[in-house]
Amino acid sequence: MHYTVLNNEITTWAIAIAIAAAVYMVLHIAKRIIVGRLTAFAETTTTYLDDLAVRMLSATHPLFMLALGAYAGAQWLLLPEKTATVLSRLAIAALLLQCARWGDVGVHGWLHHYRVQRSTADAASTTSTAALGFVARIALWLIIALMILDNFGVNITTLVASLGIGGIAVALALQNILGDLFSSLSIVLDKPFVVGDFITVDDISGTVEYVGLKTTRIRGLGGEQVVFSNSDLLKSRIRNYKRMQTRRIVFTVGVVYEISKAQVLAIPRMIREIVEAQPQARFDRAHFKGYGASSLDFETVYIVQTPDYGVYMDIQQEINVALFERFGQEGIGFAYPTQTVYFSNPANNTAKAA
Repeated sequence: MHYTVLNNEITTWAIAIAIAAAVYMVLHIAKRIIVGRLTAFAETTTTYLDDLAVRMLSATHPLFMLALGAYAGAQWLLLPEKTATVLSRLAIAALLLQCARWGDVGVHGWLHHYRVQRSTADAASTTSTAALGFVARIALWLIIALMILDNFGVNITTLVASLGIGGIAVALALQNILGDLFSSLSIVLDKPFVVGDFITVDDISGTVEYVGLKTTRIRGLGGEQVVFSNSDLLKSRIRNYKRMQTRRIVFTVGVVYEISKAQVLAIPRMIREIVEAQPQARFDRAHFKGYGASSLDFETVYIVQTPDYGVYMDIQQEINVALFERFGQEGIGFAYPTQTVYFSNPANNTAKAA
């Protein structure tokens, strides 16, 4: 006696199920063998491509292998044309989804490896790969989704046109968020700063910690975290001190009025000798700038040959100590705020200083 289920005998169903199970087991065993051998080979090499291949193959999902087994077993059955077509499309959809998973793991793994390798030498990689990786993975899944819809007979041309019209409405509603998103891409591509740079935005200074799709986060000098929207950040004036090559230093020294002309002419020469004695400083100029309220003011400009702030402070300290010693030797006094009051009474014609 023969039993028939959906136009197929029980024996036929048993064979189809056996084929499906066999295909699944073969694929599962093949995956384990290939991944195992490839892992052993990757441990003997220094390249990352074989490691990436291991990660991608390890991402092969059991449901994908089960779908292929079911499709292979279904070929043994006598099925209606529509059912066979649906199974075929489902198998293609499973293949496309698995390809998307392989691609997603590959993009994520490669970008992570690139970021780790280049983060020390090129901090910009940390900034750029995060945003570019996100865009690449979104684009990959979007393409796969459109291919799956096309596989099921959906007119994606009309769908894309409809999405375009809807996208305009969404863009108008989310223009602030989209503005920040495009600003983040501008930061990634133009690189006005990268993670690790010390920048000043308006009156806020700090080190860039994170550049996201909507916000950029800076660790302030006081230890607090300051969050900027990317759009507002690019509208501001940004000073990137990490990219300084030299420092131009201007400082003023005030001396008392009670010195001679010869001493006034000698002071610029003294300052020049002191600045030129510093190995990492390049003298620019020193002049008798003008008459202050209680001092004769001398302005000096020199260039520090390194952007290091600590080096600059060490040089300025050496200059200040040398000026203190040299002025002491020459009998030149540093000025401090004073006022001289003259009385009109002839009996008190001696000037008194306050």
